[in-house]
Amino acid sequence: MLFNADRKVLIGVVHLLPLPGSPRWQGKVAEVIKKAVADAKAYEQGGAHALFIENFGDVPFTKSTVGHETVAAMSAVGCAVREAVRLPIGFNVLRNDARAALALCVACGGSFIRVNVHTGAMLTDQGIIEGNAYETVRYRRSLCPEAAIFADVHVKHAVPLGNWTIEDSAHDTLERGLADALIISGSGTGVAANVPDVQRVRQACPSARILLGSGVTLKNAPEFLRLADGFIVGSSLKRGGKLANPVDAKRVAALARVMKA
Repeated sequence: MLFNADRKVLIGVVHLLPLPGSPRWQGKVAEVIKKAVADAKAYEQGGAHALFIENFGDVPFTKSTVGHETVAAMSAVGCAVREAVRLPIGFNVLRNDARAALALCVACGGSFIRVNVHTGAMLTDQGIIEGNAYETVRYRRSLCPEAAIFADVHVKHAVPLGNWTIEDSAHDTLERGLADALIISGSGTGVAANVPDVQRVRQACPSARILLGSGVTLKNAPEFLRLADGFIVGSSLKRGGKLANPVDAKRVAALARVMKA
């Protein structure tokens, strides 16, 4: 079980190199797999509890369904990572393809997905993205009912449409969207969440599992640990804290120690 009362959860993000069909694709799936497996092993060595596999290199992202080639490549990577480590794995198919993420869970033995916009509507760099909890939850029931849905609230790189407070959005995502955990992030990749925002979500949804989805570092982790059940971390755990670098097992271990303490 990923969540339990005795620990805070550390989920490492495996940022995939550009996949087939994307503008920066380099033509070698084997290289994508090699880097993903190396990063996954570094997270495991450092003491992470689980992994998210994400098609981070596929910019610009689509706001709807990704191509078949993306799902095929992510499946190859996911199966390789599944064989290489013992950690639970999950999928985030950017920008918001929850059905593809669920299908990948079935194909690769995944345990959870991340959905950037599960309920409500957000204005993003891909345009307006509307949540589709109705379809996602029903598709999960028919395909992989054991897979958990971790849903963002006021996701990064976006602003909400309408005058929705973060508390109202969180409550609807949890109670009406049936999310299994809520994710709170900052304004962009590597940007920390606003502490008062996390406090407001915790107060509005006291029983919810809350994960921080961006910007967690050794410096701010102790403050966030009071409010959150775990972290989803990528950027700060790379060598030198640089997003483009490989995962540094020593950085992972340092954060894991802080969380355990």
